[in-house]
Amino acid sequence: MSACVPTRADEPRREEHSHEPHSPPPARRPRLAGADVSASIAVFLIALPLSLGIALATGAPLQAGLVAAAVGGLVAGRLGGAPLQVSGPAAGLTVVTAELIHQYGWRTTCAITVLAGIAQLGLGLLRVARTALAVSPAIVHGMLAGIGVTIAVAQLHIVLGGVPHSSVLDNLRELPAQLARVHPAALAVSVLTLALLVLWPRLPGRAGKLLRKVPTPLVAVAVATTTASLMGLSLPKVDLPSWSSHALAALPDGPVLGLIAAVLTITLVCSVQSLLGAVAVDKLVAGRPEQSAQVGRSDLDRELLGQGAANVVSGALGGLPIAGVAVRSSANVHAGAVSRNSTMLHGVLVVIAALLMVPILELIPLASLAALVMAVGIQMVSLHHIRTVTRHREVLVYAVTTLAVVFFGVLEGVTLGIAMAVGVALHRLTRTRITHDETEGVHHVHVRGQLTFLAVPRLSRTLHLVPQGADAVVELDGSFMDHAAYESLQDWQNTHTVHGGTVELVGRRSGVRIGEPTGPAGLQALTGVAPEESDDCRCHPWTPWRNHQCEIPEAALLRDGQPGDAQGTEADGTGGGAAPSDADGALRADGTDSAGGHGGTREPGKASEPSPSGGADALARPDAPEDNTADASEDTGTGAATDTAAGPRAGTAATTSTGARTGAAGATGTSAGTSAGTGTGTGAGTATDTSRPSARQLARGISAFQRNTAPLVRGELARLAREGQQPSQLFLTCADSRLVTSMITSSGPGDLFVVRNVGNLVPLPGRESGDDSVAAAIEYAVDVLEVRSITVCGHSGCGAMQALLASEPGAAQTPLRRWLRHGEPSLQRMSDEDRPWARLAGRAPADAVEQLCLTNVVQQLEHLRSHESVARALRAGELELHGMYFHVGEAQAYLLTEGHEDRVFDHVGVADLSA
Repeated sequence: MSACVPTRADEPRREEHSHEPHSPPPARRPRLAGADVSASIAVFLIALPLSLGIALATGAPLQAGLVAAAVGGLVAGRLGGAPLQVSGPAAGLTVVTAELIHQYGWRTTCAITVLAGIAQLGLGLLRVARTALAVSPAIVHGMLAGIGVTIAVAQLHIVLGGVPHSSVLDNLRELPAQLARVHPAALAVSVLTLALLVLWPRLPGRAGKLLRKVPTPLVAVAVATTTASLMGLSLPKVDLPSWSSHALAALPDGPVLGLIAAVLTITLVCSVQSLLGAVAVDKLVAGRPEQSAQVGRSDLDRELLGQGAANVVSGALGGLPIAGVAVRSSANVHAGAVSRNSTMLHGVLVVIAALLMVPILELIPLASLAALVMAVGIQMVSLHHIRTVTRHREVLVYAVTTLAVVFFGVLEGVTLGIAMAVGVALHRLTRTRITHDETEGVHHVHVRGQLTFLAVPRLSRTLHLVPQGADAVVELDGSFMDHAAYESLQDWQNTHTVHGGTVELVGRRSGVRIGEPTGPAGLQALTGVAPEESDDCRCHPWTPWRNHQCEIPEAALLRDGQPGDAQGTEADGTGGGAAPSDADGALRADGTDSAGGHGGTREPGKASEPSPSGGADALARPDAPEDNTADASEDTGTGAATDTAAGPRAGTAATTSTGARTGAAGATGTSAGTSAGTGTGTGAGTATDTSRPSARQLARGISAFQRNTAPLVRGELARLAREGQQPSQLFLTCADSRLVTSMITSSGPGDLFVVRNVGNLVPLPGRESGDDSVAAAIEYAVDVLEVRSITVCGHSGCGAMQALLASEPGAAQTPLRRWLRHGEPSLQRMSDEDRPWARLAGRAPADAVEQLCLTNVVQQLEHLRSHESVARALRAGELELHGMYFHVGEAQAYLLTEGHEDRVFDHVGVADLSA
């Protein structure tokens, strides 16, 4: 079920649900969900052996790993901004910590950890967390890979039964000697541990699926420990001295510059790893709807504060440095955690284990822990990351960072990586290849790379190789051109044109002209304007949509000898503008323009006033005459709408002898539009009548598609034509022209099976009264296309919902009113005092119309379940139903969250669905 924040003042009992987003309800007792308990146990079983292993790898007291794990769970878990991220001693800090312990000793290292935590607190207060993410991913992944190599090489000595050295070079140099004196028992336990780490996640069958729920690190260490104990192997084991002798932090002792560098290194590594981990956790949660509905997005500045506080506490208590740990966080999410309680409870379990399980922990062989940490180090060298940086031509930055971390240290490696990244960026910015060739009398100048002032001399020399008066094509293949290069190119183009030559600037893709108007082909075909005379039309493909459709220059129309058309366009009835696009300029039900003009010079108060006949507000006033029932925001088909209009913005607007509109601009999708320059009428026009602005706009739009878009989608459409459509979901939404389904769902050809009608209504079975279009579409989508989901999408400012609210009993039954009766159950549901209202997360509905729009989505989902094909697919678990609400004015989508007592439409953010 789902919940509602009411807009009615007479229901104080509902007010207790109202609270700010992401803040706890004011009068709710804290509860410990069962999912959090089970998740905390899973994380604890992973964290315990890893914490001991990382402490072993750093050379710190083994208790330090347990202290860091407990503090990370309790302090960072409570104060951090990423509720499901689990913090503790991280493998990424192993090399740094080992170097500090070797150079300054353990107690000074603890003091450095405290200072690094204070530095993190300062950065969190300055709210610079997002800035930390500006580091190139190639540098971060290279740093982690270098740390992983260092860890693996060092732990290899313990796996073989020896003792690691302080540097990678020493470890590599001593490796042949260590291979000559292998300790068989240590090697056997290590091999057993590694084998279990590799094979356990791959256990087949149903039994394997159940066994795989036990964390792999726990299984590997437990089996190796049990085997060593049963066989009586003589091996170095975990040694946990009494807590009374545990070493705490002391005042830092050492050179000031060295200590500052150490603090900066710990701060950098901890902060970057934790923030990247928080972003990764957000992505994991976003892919699990049952959790994303209950877990908010991470607050990175708060996360930095939490990590800083945890490092201060951990260092003061003699623990290792703390950062977000990917392995534990991933396990927490996959175990179903729904709040920060799981992270904190895992910290409590670590404390209990550290106090009560010491005899058991001291049975663990160090070789098993070393094998576990070595496997973690190897996994830090990710082949996926290597392929990614190679694909983005960042492999040099990755390799330099990795090698520098291995041979010089983390801080030095990151510094060299940043320097290499800057060098690569400058190289790309300055490396421009400019060539010239001649083909069949046409001179081609090819520019590869970015055009900056550094390339201007070479560009100028190459352009002057083109003879005066010749035809030239300049092909630009780059994403950036600075002012100096632009001026140089423009000056040459102007000069070359003056001397009788021609210049065409094109991009590499399909020869698309740079700065080309959206519809020159249609403009030239309809008005006879020559290409060189059409410079007044200067719209580009990626502009705000209200500027997307080109305005036909008035001068062009006058040259064509059709002044009446120039005066009678739909912009303002006074001339100069093309018909607005249906994606913009839609009128609200009260007749006012919701988005502004679009290609004309509309004056306030003109063309936005409703007609006396009620054309613009007919949906809001159902008593209007039937032949004028049109709303600028609705395609008024009765059932699934079919666009048969003569232009992109067809309508029933009657025109006067001067061409001014008297009805709504661009109304229904089931009527043909007329807007002739002279005379009056509402007759159905045809696309071949190019004397009308709507026909000209249609031709220009088609021409732009054929020229710019068709070459890019032709291959995919050809595949769909061969294989047939296989959409994954049925998308049932309103016929409102402002709802562009492919845009708001980022979908393309073949993705959605779309049904549109006035009010996104789903008639109950048997209530269609001769119109089975919606039921037929549902049956076809579910039984034939076998879609996996159905989405019902409502929207703000719906004219159909306004009409329902304003309906009066006994009014004349027009086709529109007969159709809208399928929305009456939604109106009844909203009026039912015993039912919770649907609401938006974080705020109450703006007005009764928005409340009805939300309620209507919930009600139509119930209607869907009444259809036999849908009910059958739901019972078989083959279909999912989703509710969606789109706020047009905010360009914001909301998804109906299931699993609550109330009906809540939750905000969908920018990073919620990042891969």
